[in-house]
Amino acid sequence: MENLGHNVVVHDGCDHIFFVGFLGAGKSTLARNLGELFHRTYVDTDQMVERSLGKRVAQIFEEDGEDAFRDAETRALKNLEQRKSLLVSCGGGIVERPENCELMHRMGVVVFLDGDLEDSLRQIRCPERRPDLGDRRHAGCLYDRRRPLYEGTADLTVDIRNKSFEEVAAASGQLLWERGLL
Repeated sequence: MENLGHNVVVHDGCDHIFFVGFLGAGKSTLARNLGELFHRTYVDTDQMVERSLGKRVAQIFEEDGEDAFRDAETRALKNLEQRKSLLVSCGGGIVERPENCELMHRMGVVVFLDGDLEDSLRQIRCPERRPDLGDRRHAGCLYDRRRPLYEGTADLTVDIRNKSFEEVAAASGQLLWERGLL
């Protein structure tokens, strides 16, 4: 690890921090804000897939299907192997493929933002952009299926229940800083 000044620390090897959790958990906002605070580059796997396929996520699901989206998501993760020190906001379903979980562990640390389904549903501002969400019943089934996958993949867990974004950001930043990850 070397200090380049201006509070920028560069670690040896691939040392990404991957944020996983259900839709609406605040992964993108957290990664972006921690990136600004700790001078680390932030990327979003959903945005990477959209750029690579030239379509919005909902359009990919509708026109090409979920498998095509998941294939592109895996390719996006593989493209991160050549980069360093990224904060990566992952799509809610990234844990659906064991290969993705293995890739994330090989490249860094996985942080699970652990919240309730109800909190997630309240946070989702544009449900039409979340094609895998479906109706409330389907969302509940999806949450129940993915929750053990998040837990099993996580190196670290941050409980986001009944916390403001500021509290989640402070807790996450402190946890990652104390472990020498930021």
